[in-house]
Amino acid sequence: MEISSALAMLERESEELDAVVADLGPEQWRLRTPSPGWSIADQIAHLHWTDRVSVLTLSEDPEFDALLEQVASGDNPHLIDDQAQAIADQPVSDLLTVWREGRRRLKEALSSVDPASKIAWFGPPMRPMTMVTARIMETWAHGLDVFDALKVDKPAGPSLAAVARIGDRTRNFSFTNHGLDAPTEVVRVELSLPDNDSVEFGPAAASNRVVGTAWGFAAVVTQRRHIDDVELHAEGPVAEKWMNIAQAFAGPPTMGPASGERAGAVESSTGKAG
Repeated sequence: MEISSALAMLERESEELDAVVADLGPEQWRLRTPSPGWSIADQIAHLHWTDRVSVLTLSEDPEFDALLEQVASGDNPHLIDDQAQAIADQPVSDLLTVWREGRRRLKEALSSVDPASKIAWFGPPMRPMTMVTARIMETWAHGLDVFDALKVDKPAGPSLAAVARIGDRTRNFSFTNHGLDAPTEVVRVELSLPDNDSVEFGPAAASNRVVGTAWGFAAVVTQRRHIDDVELHAEGPVAEKWMNIAQAFAGPPTMGPASGERAGAVESSTGKAG
């Protein structure tokens, strides 16, 4: 995939979320989402914070180096949350404005960077394409929190392919992050996308398999749904364990919702798994 195509996916995902929140009143922005302690405003502020910091590192701004040192020092373990909270506390119109401007600046920066370059980050350096797909995944996941808070079904779209790819690539991380050995067995993943499209990973003959919709897989690996509550099936001990601890995002190990905990809002406009 070209970075321009990935950026188009990110823009579409962001615009879909923007359309849902743009006309909300101030009291609705303070609605709690299923993520404990996070309001709708917090979700948007977090997305903007990451967009802004991404632009800082892409432009080699010394402010990013200073932030990196602050985070690494551990003096304030809540530094990122505190900075995002300050953004969330703005008036709604200001929050929308800075979020939209941040998205525009990020797209501009990623469009002009050398695709082969390594971008400094809080973990290992990453390629520009990796940064874009990570932004797609995070926007999708936090967007789902907002959709759930508003009791609106989140439609499936082409960006699910990017989220699914990250979900598959972080399989070993999901195990090692929980202090478990990375499995030596391969896993076959077969996921349906809208318009009768599909995405597949791993050898077809693998005995460990995950089959279902890309929407369901994305919701499980971003810890927004339990596998019981989506159109997804795991077969084999490695696949079953993976779907219980899957974590497509960086950070310390966390667990997704229990069965039935976030089963209210469902996927829409998806194809069925074959």
